Order: sequence, then structure tokens, then C-alpha cells
Amino acid sequence: MADTNATAKIKLQYFRSKICTPVKHKLVIKGLGFTRLNQIVEREDTPSIRGMVAKVPHLVRVVD
Repeated sequence: MADTNATAKIKLQYFRSKICTPVKHKLVIKGLGFTRLNQIVEREDTPSIRGMVAKVPHLVRVVD
């Protein structure tokens, strides 16, 4: 059965490497679901996801 309640989505792109970043930043990238560089994922547009993106704006960008 399809979900009738439409939730807002946000597309995120992982565009810079996490190699020389603090462990907390690496965990945020993993928590957002990124596994490869230049990967684009689609997540629900919630305050928690926005907060995670705000912690690593130098690694992740919002794609339209």
C-alpha cells in the first residue's frame, strides 16, 4: 500500500573527501548514508537531517 502522506525530500551530494576531518564529521557522513565520493542521496527534509548537513557544509552540498 502506497503512503498517501507526501513528505518533502532533499537531495544531498557528498563532494569532498572526509580523509583529514575529525571523527565526528566522518560519523555524520556515514549517518547521512554516504559511501562514495560524489554520491547523491535523497533524504527526508527534517530538522535532524538539516542539522547534520549544517555540521559538514564543507563536505556536503544540497542539490536541486
